[in-house]
Amino acid sequence: MTERNVAIVTGASVGIGAEICRQMLAADYEVVALGLGKPTQTHERLHAVEVDLLDRAATEQAAKEIAGRFPITHVVHNAGVIRPALLPDIKLDDLDALTQLHLGAAIAIVQAALPAMKQARFGRIVLISSRGALGLPTRTAYSATKAGLIGMARTWALELAADGITVNVIAPGPIGDTDQFRSVIPANSEREKALANAIPVKRLGRSDDVARAVMFFSDRANSFITGQTLYVCGGASVGTMVI
Repeated sequence: MTERNVAIVTGASVGIGAEICRQMLAADYEVVALGLGKPTQTHERLHAVEVDLLDRAATEQAAKEIAGRFPITHVVHNAGVIRPALLPDIKLDDLDALTQLHLGAAIAIVQAALPAMKQARFGRIVLISSRGALGLPTRTAYSATKAGLIGMARTWALELAADGITVNVIAPGPIGDTDQFRSVIPANSEREKALANAIPVKRLGRSDDVARAVMFFSDRANSFITGQTLYVCGGASVGTMVI
């Protein structure tokens, strides 16, 4: 009998999150999609939950309700926003918001899912960080909180390994087919061309590049990989990139 895979995917209505859902559904997963809006795709195994992950109480409540309805085996925390600003212009309210979205929401969702994972002695947790965790101009709040995901994953990997639960991170570089990317880089602009040229593989990433990496870490067979960060960035993490 095939094991049942039941995944929570955050930021699931558009972009990378939507593609992760598509690939998981194609691999016979049951998927609970968390987002500000409903996914445009529909499927009998896709369950949409609308929640603002910036709202701590709403996030905790949604996570508890989902854990009560589904035996969660996978958590993919993909939701994120940038809120760019140079150092003199940073608003601490933005730092607070991104701390809740990138870190607090991850903690609340994993805490809710953990009892079922421990009971099954199996779980896969994948946190979506960013190449920006290594540093980029105007990314103080974003880089700090995305780097925090890496530290959290390494800690959780040590705490949960004995329970059969792996915890890994994917750090994408520029993904050109997302609204978040387009909010800072206009389509077909000189900035876009310069950025693509600065990436060693000479192209922007796509959502499916990231989703395939998620599927790798999510695979039940990959039980000997935990606490790792995979940069899906076309080589940008080992070179110099200017946006």
